Amino acid sequence: MKAAELRELNIEDLQKKAEESRRELMLARLAKANQQLKNPLKLRVLRRNIARILTIIQEKGAQ
Repeated sequence: MKAAELRELNIEDLQKKAEESRRELMLARLAKANQQLKNPLKLRVLRRNIARILTIIQEKGAQ
């Protein structure tokens, strides 16, 4: 998701998205370890999405 789309969500939804992304990252890491991951760029994208979500949560918490 893009940052503008994420900013429209409330904090609870953002936390759910972060948890889902973390779970997906864990599964992708397992797939990479087993050499079954077809797109290694997915790891970087997932990490950046998690960071983006956490940043927006921090911004909303400071308001």
